[in-house]
Amino acid sequence: MATATARHFDISQLPSLKDGMTVEEESIRRRKTCRFIEEAGRILKLPRVAVSTAEVFFHRFYAKHSFNDHDRFEVAVAAIVLAAKTEESPRKLNSVIDECYKLKSRGIQAGKISGAGASTSSAALDPKSDEFMKLKERILLLERIILHTIGFELSIDHPYKFLVDLIKKLVHTRKIEYMDSSQPSSKLMNEMVQFAMNFANDSMQTSLCLQFPPRDIAVATVFLAGNFAKVVPTGKKEWVEVLGSPDVESLSSICLQIVELIVDRKGVDQEVFQRVKDEIGRLKEHSTEEAPAESSPDDRETKRHRTE
Repeated sequence: MATATARHFDISQLPSLKDGMTVEEESIRRRKTCRFIEEAGRILKLPRVAVSTAEVFFHRFYAKHSFNDHDRFEVAVAAIVLAAKTEESPRKLNSVIDECYKLKSRGIQAGKISGAGASTSSAALDPKSDEFMKLKERILLLERIILHTIGFELSIDHPYKFLVDLIKKLVHTRKIEYMDSSQPSSKLMNEMVQFAMNFANDSMQTSLCLQFPPRDIAVATVFLAGNFAKVVPTGKKEWVEVLGSPDVESLSSICLQIVELIVDRKGVDQEVFQRVKDEIGRLKEHSTEEAPAESSPDDRETKRHRTE
């Protein structure tokens, strides 16, 4: 039977929500800033794990602070600096600030970032200017604030290792196969890993890393990968059986949050989204049917008398 997984964090307690921000507004700020972090990571040629660590630092920071209290892009820059050092891929502070400043300026010009009171010039800041020095001081201060906020917990587990290990196990033990038997099984492993990795990367733009442990997120990405790669469990088994009987409520919540994030992307097969939702609904219904009904006080009293 599936074991319930306690969430790490109740998102209803986020400081920004207490400041009057809606859940949607809070989610959009997280998503847009994480996309900024990912683009900055690409420009700075950071390894993916460093980018993901920066996103986790960012999410954890705003689990304790309101978006109204700190500039989210400056927090993002500080998170990148800290994560790059944490993942042994350090970058020069001046270079990170310069590239992130230019990236933000381009975003303002393109209308992707609101820039009230910000410079719209995409030119680099003069490292010797007062503006640059003050920005550098703020980034260094925010780096220290992030460290204190996360309790100096710098070792971050991501879903990647868990999902790769799980897919390897499923493929090697022949617990999954393509719906279409004409598909070459030789590409099953790589396709599943690629899909699952992409979903794990997508999850970093949400607060899922606050809500669930990385192993749970990994299981959900493998479930989504199977649906998108048109892969099914062998022997007419259910996905929850081959995935190790995860908590269905957790699996559903993670999958739906990822699906809602990517549903409007171009080129995405809408039929697959519907199939995923239908499958989740069916799993939840099946889980409810299997759960033992809770006995009423009268039933428990009757049972007690029978045993006496």
